[in-house]
Amino acid sequence: MAKKIKLFTLIFFICAVACVVAYLITNHNVALSFAITFCTISYHFIMRLAVGYILNKTLRNNVDYTKKWFYVSEKEQKLYEKLKIKRWKNKMPTYDEDTFNPRKHSWEEIARATCQSELVHEIIMIFSYLPIIATIWFGSLGVFIATSVLASIIDAIFVIMQRYNRPRIIKIIETMKKRANN
Repeated sequence: MAKKIKLFTLIFFICAVACVVAYLITNHNVALSFAITFCTISYHFIMRLAVGYILNKTLRNNVDYTKKWFYVSEKEQKLYEKLKIKRWKNKMPTYDEDTFNPRKHSWEEIARATCQSELVHEIIMIFSYLPIIATIWFGSLGVFIATSVLASIIDAIFVIMQRYNRPRIIKIIETMKKRANN
């Protein structure tokens, strides 16, 4: 999935540059609309890659899953069950599936990776609203708000998936520790 995301990012960036150049040459509103569209899409893809890269380099999947921020209450877990996450979570893409593979990583490593992934998507949710600033120059507040909200919702889905999975992973860790102590 990582290769596909990087490829799409490159394609959208090239389209953005081409549309900006086309607008600068023609000064045509259609070219401007395409330039704004592809620049916004490029921003979202580049920003996601940058946030993931920076957090991966700084945290290195070594986040303390016992911190209060990552605690999932029973009430929250019931909400996730009502959303029927178990039915659709495996259909969602994963940037790097190996990160969550128990054959390649311990359950503690996977728990820490879920926390880092959650943080990545939470930060992305915040940064998804930055394009709204572009309304200063281009107007179309509704369009920028709509795209920012939709992008944020997509990342919220990934946060929810991590939070849904983590209690099960922690339960496995605790079970393994009990067995090791007996």
